[in-house]
Formats: sequence, structure tokens, C-alpha cells
Amino acid sequence: MRTLTRAARILVATAVASAAAAESTAATAAPTLELTSGVELVLSGVASSEFSDIRLAASPDGRTVLWGSTNRPGGPGGWDIWLARKSASGWSAPESAPFNTPAKEFDPAFSPDGRMVYFFSDRPGGQGGDDLYRVAVTATGFGAAERLGPEVNSAGDEWAPSLSPDGKTLLFATDGRGGAGRHDLFVASVDGKGFGVARALAGAVNTPADDFDATFLPDGRSIVFSRSTDVDNAPVALYFASAVAQGYDAGTPLSAAINLEGGDAFAPTVDWGDPTILYFTSHRPDASAGRADHYRVHFRVRP
Repeated sequence: MRTLTRAARILVATAVASAAAAESTAATAAPTLELTSGVELVLSGVASSEFSDIRLAASPDGRTVLWGSTNRPGGPGGWDIWLARKSASGWSAPESAPFNTPAKEFDPAFSPDGRMVYFFSDRPGGQGGDDLYRVAVTATGFGAAERLGPEVNSAGDEWAPSLSPDGKTLLFATDGRGGAGRHDLFVASVDGKGFGVARALAGAVNTPADDFDATFLPDGRSIVFSRSTDVDNAPVALYFASAVAQGYDAGTPLSAAINLEGGDAFAPTVDWGDPTILYFTSHRPDASAGRADHYRVHFRVRP
């Protein structure tokens, strides 16, 4: 069921505070998330297909999309990252990302400035199970994969990396550093080319459940993340949380327009080329291409 749930799973903002500052900044009232459009299937026949397509990442210039798949044929491993590029004639056919290996590569995310792609892999030479890596975006494609250090990676699994809008904080999920439950949300400061020691996201956001697949929102203090009482066996839903005086609140489920009863909604990402767009993965009977597809909805955060 782990495979099923994970697989069946312009910058408009002005200057924003870093997530580390947001964690310690008192707020008189927590922001709320408002949906401003309906949910729509995206890139049908390209990134949404008959295969399991998970966690769409759009480059800020709008010319490239990346996503993960557990069963799309043609890649070197079972879990691979795929890409498509936009031209005047439309989107290209999907192709395997050049930094894939025979191991797992998954959960891609562009940095808000478009200069890096973060992802996880269990390739040999790692710290433990699934480790976080990044590649530079170059004029001709992508640079060599760089494994993040032990300040971030653990003997467990790290998933779903996401940078804050100012690029100063890395947000991710791990089950290898203790915490409140199974998978918990952690952050690490980005200091030049290195990272500070990871710490649990402050407040009540981490629970005995699986809390994972998080993305920062453009205000720099709010996140959307996935929660399941058991990611291997129970439905997954999307939640919204924001930093308050004592850290992040426990989170509020997104509306039934996104979290369908008995279904899964997970793997949220923000389109940094138009950060009023939230992408997520789901299977929706009203509009689907396969077992797990990409959807988008417009939103705004009300202070």
C-alpha cells in the first residue's frame, strides 16, 4: 500500500521572512488558505498519463516540468524522475531525467530561483535509505548529483525536499531523526553551499501520524503538507499549517474540493513561476488519466 499511496500519490510574493524567522515570530492570528479556483487535471497525456505520476515540479520560467513515476517504462530504475519541455509547438514527450540511476529517484522540486533541483534517491553511497540530493540546472540540462550531508540525511528515509521562498530553509520529511510519530517534518538552514543540522519543525504540526510531503507557500510562514494515520494503509489528505507564536499549528485539512472522501491527495508543490498555483497528486473519478495524476488549484493565503 506504501507504493499505492505514494504512487496512486512571475514570483508574486515580495520580500518574505525565512522559515526559521517565521518559527520564532509571534503572530496575533494565524493565516488561512483560500481556494480561488476549481481543481483541474494538468498536462493530460504528458505528465498525467496511464502511469502513476507523482509530485509535479514546474520550473519558474515555465519551460520544464519534472515529476516522479513508479511504473512508467523506459527509465533505468523502477522509480524514476521524468521531464518534459515546452516549446512553441507545445510540450515534448516525457523523457527520463539524465540524473536517474538504476536505484530510486523521486520527489523532484525546483528551488524558487530555478537554479537547483532537489530530489531523493536510494542510490549506493548514501547515508541510509532514501537520501536527499540536488543537481544544478545548467544551460544544457543538469549538473552532477550532489548528496546532501549528514546534517540533513539520516539512516532512515528523507522525502519531499522543498526550499523556502527566500532559499534559506530546506523543508523535508524524515523517519530517521526521532520525532513525534512516524514521518515528521524537519527543516535545515541553507548556509552557502552547506546546511545546518536538521531540526523538527517547531510547534504542533508533527503528530503520531505520518506528516510528510510538505511545501512552503509564498508568504514564507505557511505550508501545505500530507498527513495519514498510516501512509502504508490509510488514506492521505492535504493539510494547511502556519507559524504562530509557539511554532506551527497542528494543521487544518484542506477542503473537500481537494480531499475527496476515501481517496488520497498528496505531494503538493507551488509553481514558483506563478505562486498562486498549487499542484498536488490524486486520483479523481471526475477527471483522471490514470491511477495517480497531477492536479492544480489557485489559492491565496489570507493573513
